[in-house]
Amino acid sequence: MVCLGNICRSPLAEGILQSKVSTDAVFVDSAGTAAYHVGNLPDERSVEVARKYGIDITTQKARKFTVKDFDNFDVIYAMDDSNYQHIILLARNTEEHQKVKMVLNETQPDQNFSVPDPYYGESQGFEKVYKMLNEACDIIANNFIRK
Repeated sequence: MVCLGNICRSPLAEGILQSKVSTDAVFVDSAGTAAYHVGNLPDERSVEVARKYGIDITTQKARKFTVKDFDNFDVIYAMDDSNYQHIILLARNTEEHQKVKMVLNETQPDQNFSVPDPYYGESQGFEKVYKMLNEACDIIANNFIRK
């Protein structure tokens, strides 16, 4: 799960998906394409909305997406087009390029819609993002279970 700073959207997506899959079978992580917040906890508003739904994301720390992530992950979900493009630029080959997907294409296939960045908004923006990611993560988890 990848967004810009790894403090709002991707930590929520990580926590939501972890709550829906067996962490013994699936390793879920998140990162940012920028290094603005490396080492920081998720934004308090993300922590609050996750807590509201029984998910604890307070053990996460922001990190920057690296080329090595292509070696460590089978699927890489981008939160928006800008981050998708940053990730694609790091892909070393077609196989790595094919690992990168827009997360909302799970709920609205081939539309390439972005998860809005709630950072500069109010708390209700985080609630909206949570609901979008929760729906996408339901599909991701169900697809994994069926495989």
